[in-house]
Amino acid sequence: MAYTAAQDRSAPREQAASEVDIGIGGMTCASCVGRVEQAIRKVPGVTDVSVNLATEKARIAFQGTPNTQGVVEAIEAAGYEPLLSQLAGAELDLRVEGMTCASCVGRVEKALRKVPGVAEATVNLATERAHVVGQGLDAAALVEAVENAGYTASPVTPDQAATAAPDEAQNRSRRDLHHVLIGAALSAPLVVGMIGDLLGLHMMLPGWVQFALATPVQFWLGWRFYRAAYKAVRAGTGNMDLLVALGTSAAWGLSVYMLLAAPAGVAPHLYFEASAVLITFVLLGKWLESRAKGQTAAAIRALMGLRPDKARVRRDGAEIEVPVGQVTVGDHVVVRPGERVPVDGRVVEGASSVDESMLTGEPLPVEKGVDAKVTGGSINVDGLLVIETTAVGSETMLSKIVRLVEGAQASKAPIQRTVDRVSAVFVPVVLVIAAITFAAWWGLTGDVETAIITAVSVLVIACPCALGLATPTAIMVGTGAAARRGILIKDAEALERAHAVTAVAFDKTGTLTEGKPRVTDLVPAKGLAEAEILRGAVTLQQGSEHPLAHAVRARAEDEGVSVGALVDFKALAGRGVSGVVDGRSLLLGTKRLMAETGLADAVLVTAAAGLESSGRTVSWLAEVAPEKRVLGLVAFGDTVKESARVAVSKLHEQGIEAVMVTGDSKGAAQAVARELGIDQVFAEVLPGDKAEVVATLKREGKVVAMVGDGINDAPALAAADVGIAMATGTDVAMHTAGVTLMRGDPVLVGGSIDVSRRTYAKIKQGLFWAFAYNVIGIPLAALGYLSPVLAGAAMALSSVSVVLNALTLRGWKPRGL
Repeated sequence: MAYTAAQDRSAPREQAASEVDIGIGGMTCASCVGRVEQAIRKVPGVTDVSVNLATEKARIAFQGTPNTQGVVEAIEAAGYEPLLSQLAGAELDLRVEGMTCASCVGRVEKALRKVPGVAEATVNLATERAHVVGQGLDAAALVEAVENAGYTASPVTPDQAATAAPDEAQNRSRRDLHHVLIGAALSAPLVVGMIGDLLGLHMMLPGWVQFALATPVQFWLGWRFYRAAYKAVRAGTGNMDLLVALGTSAAWGLSVYMLLAAPAGVAPHLYFEASAVLITFVLLGKWLESRAKGQTAAAIRALMGLRPDKARVRRDGAEIEVPVGQVTVGDHVVVRPGERVPVDGRVVEGASSVDESMLTGEPLPVEKGVDAKVTGGSINVDGLLVIETTAVGSETMLSKIVRLVEGAQASKAPIQRTVDRVSAVFVPVVLVIAAITFAAWWGLTGDVETAIITAVSVLVIACPCALGLATPTAIMVGTGAAARRGILIKDAEALERAHAVTAVAFDKTGTLTEGKPRVTDLVPAKGLAEAEILRGAVTLQQGSEHPLAHAVRARAEDEGVSVGALVDFKALAGRGVSGVVDGRSLLLGTKRLMAETGLADAVLVTAAAGLESSGRTVSWLAEVAPEKRVLGLVAFGDTVKESARVAVSKLHEQGIEAVMVTGDSKGAAQAVARELGIDQVFAEVLPGDKAEVVATLKREGKVVAMVGDGINDAPALAAADVGIAMATGTDVAMHTAGVTLMRGDPVLVGGSIDVSRRTYAKIKQGLFWAFAYNVIGIPLAALGYLSPVLAGAAMALSSVSVVLNALTLRGWKPRGL
């Protein structure tokens, strides 16, 4: 075990830029991500941008006032649809009724944008919602503007607006399934005929029948690909839709040409089944992918499902049931056994066990009494509680958790930026390979038909989607699984960095220990009993609010020691207290107070030295009248958390060094370190020194995670490679850290690193499979070993398999729990 003294250094503070979240419609692959990011970066004022394919969102950082309109125009110019979801400033959602088409959407948006204070308005026809962002928004003015445009509107709460996303996804999934079934029904006769013909049964349908079956699949069900491909070409780039549109159009067009050019009575070999089945396979892959992607957001939906719709409020002496949105701060909310707590608050009446497992991951209910804090979304198990509301709506802990998880899922890991650079050139490279394949086959065989079909196989097996989905889907599932276990990860960067951590630095008080002193030892003088020492100490401190006085009263209560009669009480500044207890004049205080009084006891001096060397704080109890003598010692120590030893052991199993950083004395720090198995100790560290300790560890080549819970830990949390804050601590620590543990259990520290490692492993696996599909599949297709139908199936399978692999993280839980 090493002991190191830290030097006094202050940690620099960084000022974060303002950020905007914008939804983007129309992205289909990783090359789309690169194109959107490139377009947004050109907007004046933009300092950083991160586009996530899985969530279809862009997070944009600005210097100064956000140039939202410039970003919207850049996204549109790139060929995509901007859907603003969050801006710095006020937000308001409206339910709009009476819209029937896209022109209605445009009319409502135009009307809303004319209202003073509106920066941007986006309207969703499918959900019949309008999202308005700006400053000083007036709900009544917005409703009036919509009504003047010929529609009806009403404000909705952010919580209600959030429920639209799952409904919209379900509707889209249902529509995609219908298209898959229709495509399969039209393609099946073509496939059956082709198989029969290969078996010598001559079941191939007449050419014009094949044309009639394949054409609706090509231009009705496949129209989405043409539309998206057109937008990509117009923006001067390419995407997966362009590859599918080119490949299927080539197969369909070749078949039409051969059908028209064939001599009368001759049945040419057609490829209508290839184009139809290809589109059906791609649609099937998209449907399976969207279903799988929908499961990645299960954590968000589960958290949103914790919000009760109604609350029972005491008003004017009566209990009335009102929508949760109508509860205000200060209201008294009644929660019966078995009900969910609808708001954050403080218990003012009653006692009960409360199940907070969905918020903190703690499997056992927590006892709550008067003055205890309760969190909205938790379950009242067995008693009646009356709660004074302290936070509602977006200010509740549950809403903050949802926003934090959403923010993490929308962010981009550093490794994804490398993938995006590859994806940006992926489609052009595939087009070049397809062109070379066509030219080579035509030149070598002289058979243009074979050349076209081989080039089509190259186009359709290429799958930039898998590259784009590998990282964000793993991050979405990993952060969601962590949130269910009480680990909140702020962003993908923290999640990725945590996998490489080699040393964890713990603040001692409140992190490894409870942060509450307790009486550990009572050492009476010869001939006296422990109970007599405890009675004198608790009587002298019966009215004090000092933490040590609380510890003495708790010990006396546990042992059933009564409080004596106290008169002439005096506080002796910096030294202790004095008073007359049951007719005896007593002192309780420091060794310095004993020296000033001229009292000493050689045996107790030796005992006190031993206690202090083991990290204990020692108070002396003495009598000055009628006798003058030392009565005994009261020793105090902080309680080590039950799970701290397990936490350190689990870190060692992961090959991670455990370090303790504390302002306590060397003796106290080393005593705790020995008990827990800590590898290295930095003791007597001033608050400003903690960041320097982290810097020292980093200079030694370690990747450092700092764990703390206090305001004085914030600089060190910011200086560490990964900051981990206890939610039982201060808000400042939680805002600074990249990871927040929703309960003060140090076992979750190892859990946060473990989920990072597992998520990073899934990212690497997903990227490996995505690259493997393309690296192996494209050459096989170019060499003529894959038909267009098999190539299309492989392309669809690649995206689905990457997402399904990420979904295996859903069952993750921290080791040791």
